[in-house]
Amino acid sequence: MAHPAHELISMEKRNAFLVGIDSDGCVFDSMEIKHKECFIPNTICHWELQAVSKYAREAAEFVNLYSKWRGSNRFPALVRTLDLLDGRPEAKDRGFRMPDIARLRRWIGEETRLANPALEAVAAAEGEASLLRALAWSKAVNEDIAKIVRNVPPFKFVRECLEMIGPSADAVVVSATPAEALRREWEEHGIDGRVRVIAGQEMGTKAECLSYAMEGRYLGGNVLMVGDAPGDLKAARANGALFYPVNPGGEERSWERLLGEALGKFFAGEYAGAYERRLIDEFERLLPSTPAWANQ
Repeated sequence: MAHPAHELISMEKRNAFLVGIDSDGCVFDSMEIKHKECFIPNTICHWELQAVSKYAREAAEFVNLYSKWRGSNRFPALVRTLDLLDGRPEAKDRGFRMPDIARLRRWIGEETRLANPALEAVAAAEGEASLLRALAWSKAVNEDIAKIVRNVPPFKFVRECLEMIGPSADAVVVSATPAEALRREWEEHGIDGRVRVIAGQEMGTKAECLSYAMEGRYLGGNVLMVGDAPGDLKAARANGALFYPVNPGGEERSWERLLGEALGKFFAGEYAGAYERRLIDEFERLLPSTPAWANQ
């Protein structure tokens, strides 16, 4: 049986440079519609949060869109959302009681390919309630994304950046989104041919996928991860790679800077050091770790 990440592992090196690119919220302005129209309604429905829907929505939006956990895999993000609710007195006053998700937590800690196929296998084998519930929720999210999310084009300057990357670097998509959705979105807008591999959550964590693409082929200083979330930075650092932030709320300016300035520095060997540090400092200031309601 082939390794889930065999496309990355067997990828032929064509250039001295490698560029990994996140997708949701980075290439496409799809984070808001996916979470607000697909994830959050299903979280409220499947986890019976109707009585505390206001607080559930605030917690989910903070975790997935407006905090340092932005861009996390859906399953750890779900658990963090429930934990935030559990720590909020207003939610408890309205009757919220933390569901028993101990087995789901353990699966998240044990499994690196946090995706429906792996969850489906363990849920079928054990029949445990929190695993089955998480699987039903995740499948419903995917169904709504397929139905609702369309006609969301890439950010301005993305196409030009991909054109500039192509002659000098091998490009791969590195995302925590299911591969089916990634392929559909990249193909819909005709940019799938600009990357060598589209790697989704089924292939592993972002750090693992970047490692699979790099191993034995590219030096860390010749690898750039482009992303809009701290998890993308973490994946880059885990592999000794460089990081370029696409700032939430300033995505088009970020892509314009990548096109007009940062890619040139990267290919010239002038990106690492003070320049990269300045960009990362700016990025990290945008994403807090404490929700606003905790300071009230």
